[in-house]
Amino acid sequence: MIKVEHVSMKFRMANDKVMSLKEFLVAVLKRRLTYEEFQVLDDISFEVKKGEVVGIIGKNGAGKSTLLKIIAGVMKPTSGKVTANGNIVPMLELGSGFDPELNGRENIFLNGAILGYSQEFLQEKYDEILEFSELGQFIDMPIRNYSSGMMMRLAFSIATVVQPEILIVDEILAVGDEGFQNKSKARMMELMSGGTTVLFVSHSLKQIEEMCDRVIWLDNHKIKMIGETKEVCRAYEEYWMQ
Repeated sequence: MIKVEHVSMKFRMANDKVMSLKEFLVAVLKRRLTYEEFQVLDDISFEVKKGEVVGIIGKNGAGKSTLLKIIAGVMKPTSGKVTANGNIVPMLELGSGFDPELNGRENIFLNGAILGYSQEFLQEKYDEILEFSELGQFIDMPIRNYSSGMMMRLAFSIATVVQPEILIVDEILAVGDEGFQNKSKARMMELMSGGTTVLFVSHSLKQIEEMCDRVIWLDNHKIKMIGETKEVCRAYEEYWMQ
């Protein structure tokens, strides 16, 4: 379902402290601007079969979120390629497509369109989205007045309204209060049991062990270990206990 072949990712960071566009242009014209390359991913290769739930673990900065963005097509790798056979629904930065000046109702159609849903489909699913989000009368309030929890609940409700072939998830099961977290987890389990192929990043080994068939451990921008969930999670815990 997903094939990642020799994917590497480098970012360039300017060494000079450029504080404005004018300073940047002056530095470029005078050829004073120098860059330092930063390796985020280094020769990553793996495959995910249809219906598999694969967890990705590793410390902050290991490249987990960058890898998900590359697979989702949000970013292009420096080298290597990704092949995905199926429609992808990425849940990476929930609410990133919202317009704060619009109300919740309007943002359902805006964000849904960004995710590729038709207006007719969103109209059909509107009541289901509203009910799941638990926003009630707040749906007609501009989302600039929403709490972060309210915004995340709405975004999660929109993103999971369909049964995608491939679901890419980055630390989103901490959405809202405990009651909504349990409901969002149940929705994720429902999607997974329905044959959806899932890539799942989490810092919670408990969540990884509960939900994943296999685990990829990223360390120093490379794959340190890939295999059965309990085996990889146990090795990961032992490594950090040393």
